[in-house]
Amino acid sequence: MKFLKQQLILCTVSIFFWGCSSLPANNKIIKKEEPVIITNENLAYEIIIIDAGFTSFLNSIAKPEGHYSKNYIEARNRVWVSEWNNRARNHSQFNANIYENIVDYQSTIDYGYEVNYKLFNYFLFAQQKYKINLGGGFRGNRIN
Repeated sequence: MKFLKQQLILCTVSIFFWGCSSLPANNKIIKKEEPVIITNENLAYEIIIIDAGFTSFLNSIAKPEGHYSKNYIEARNRVWVSEWNNRARNHSQFNANIYENIVDYQSTIDYGYEVNYKLFNYFLFAQQKYKINLGGGFRGNRIN
């Protein structure tokens, strides 16, 4: 009986230590999201967006290229760039971590569809991610 009691205690302690042991580390390689580069080689124009999550947004949530007309996204971009730049210049009222850079977007230049499309979608993404509203007549909860 004493032997059985000792075996039961030893088994219980062993199970306790085995159950408390750490699990092997999960060594999966996490793929770093690449920045989105918006270019128009004819104009020597380039925008690099390194905001985490934008690539996923562009590939999964954003409407496909061609969904919006060029005139439509240019009009939205004019409004949103203006508001973005106002906020980027006024760090005392707005978060400097969100509005880090001025966007040099001139409405008299034809940047092409791709540049306008990606810039438009970045503004949609930023409004959703940071819970901001850049105006222009869109609802605050609008995704795209």
